[in-house]
Order: sequence, then C-alpha cells, then structure tokens
Amino acid sequence: MASEGQGPGTRRPAEDGVDVVAEDVKQNAEDGKKKGSFWRELPVLIVVALALALLIKSFVVQAFYIPSESMENTLLINDRVLVNKLVYHVRDIERGDIVVFSGVDSWDPEVKLEEPSNPIAAGLRWLGTAFGVVPGEKDYIKRVIGVPGDKVKCCDEQGRVTVNGVPLSEKSYLYPGDEPSGREFEVTVPPDRLWVMGDHRSVSWDSRLHMGDPGGGTIPADKVIGRAFVIVWPFNRAKILPIPETFAQPALQAALGAAPFVAGFAGAVPLVTLRRRLVRRRRT
Repeated sequence: MASEGQGPGTRRPAEDGVDVVAEDVKQNAEDGKKKGSFWRELPVLIVVALALALLIKSFVVQAFYIPSESMENTLLINDRVLVNKLVYHVRDIERGDIVVFSGVDSWDPEVKLEEPSNPIAAGLRWLGTAFGVVPGEKDYIKRVIGVPGDKVKCCDEQGRVTVNGVPLSEKSYLYPGDEPSGREFEVTVPPDRLWVMGDHRSVSWDSRLHMGDPGGGTIPADKVIGRAFVIVWPFNRAKILPIPETFAQPALQAALGAAPFVAGFAGAVPLVTLRRRLVRRRRT
C-alpha cells in the first residue's frame, strides 16, 4: 500500500536534491568559462587600449612631464601638462603660446638622464615618455616671445623686453623677483623660426643662451610638437594655460601686419631704382 503523498505523479525528495546539485554544477561550469574567457581576452584588451592611447598621443593630445625649473612658477617640476598636437594645423603659432618642441640636433638637454641599462629599461622609459610619466631628454617647454619677422630686444629704458618696439608687461607670468632678462640682446626672428624664453628667466636655458648656435638662438617652427594648454597633475594645480594679455596688444598685431608691407616696400625700392637707371641709359 503506497504511503500518502507518494503517488505515481509525485517527485521524491531525493530526486529534487539531485536536480539542485546538477544545476549548481552547471552554473559553476558556466562561471568558470566566463572567468577563463575574461583572462584570455585581457591581454587583447590591454594591447588595444595601448594602441589607441599611442594613436591619440601621436596625432591629437600628448602628456608631458616637467623636469626643470625653467618655467616656474607657471609650471613646476613634476607637473604634467597636456599638449594639443592639432592646433597648429588650423592656426599659426602665436606669441605667448607655451610650446613643447624637440631639440634633436640643436639644443643640448637641460636635464641629463642616465642611459637605460638594458632593453627592458629602455622600453619602460619609452612608454613613460610617451604617456608623460618621465621627461623626454630632448623635449623642451618654453614660451614663444617672437614669431617670424619680429624684432625682439632687451632691454628698454625700463628694463622690459620689447617686440617690434612694443614693451611686454610680463609680471603676470615671470618668476617672482626675476627681471625680464639678465643679458642684453637684439634679434630679428628669421622665417620659419621662433624666439622662445622660459618664465623663470634667471635659470632658463632658452634662446638667449643659444645665440651662438645656428639660427642665432631661434628654434625651427617645424620642431614644435604642440601647445601646452592645461596642467592635469597634480590635481590641486590643475588649470588652463592661457595666452597672457600683454601679447594681445593691438600695437603688436599692427606691427606684424605691417611687416610684409615693409619687407615688400624695401624689396621694391632697389627694383624701381634699377629700372630708372636702365631707362636713362637707353635715352642717352
């Protein structure tokens, strides 16, 4: 005689236990597959992330590490800045821009770095430089003071740097206590070159200290990597890096606009004189 609750259509407790165990085993197996799949895909994800980061770094924005005192107090040692590498494809380099440029085959490095002891160390340095974790030995960061055609001079009667005869008011960015320049100079910036100076003038190894080099201290414009536009690290110093107001003086812009006309006029005078002489000779 069958006991109550154990009819033909009734599942026994033992069978219920077996089903639960089977479901747990199946779930554990699926979880194991997911974990294994994640660890197999992780190296691919890392490689893709690095490739995308390097692509962005190469063509759009790159982080740079500040290794020296030459731009204090605008930039401090160990600051990290982002550099816009596209901006000069849509506009010219302007006075007052803070630019990062390569000194390869021109300027000596401001900060001497020890050579990597092995290929692994060299690879790590390359990655660190690419992502702005360590300084690049041949990369410099300075402020543009003169663009092609500018006459940059120091100093006027009040000790100021002048550009095309227009004095610069540099108090907003010069290192406290520094004078605009401890040495006198006068230079006309050649075509396709720039005159650059650090904000900490008393320690900056800038255009003034390279006047004996080819280019008379100026740097090639095509060596500029990009414009530093923001400090991103440390967080308590994060800020935008604008062009100081002194570089927006209308007289500076007028001088730049007049430069091509003046150059053209200067070139035309000898031609007109020569033409007159030829005409006179023909008449005689």
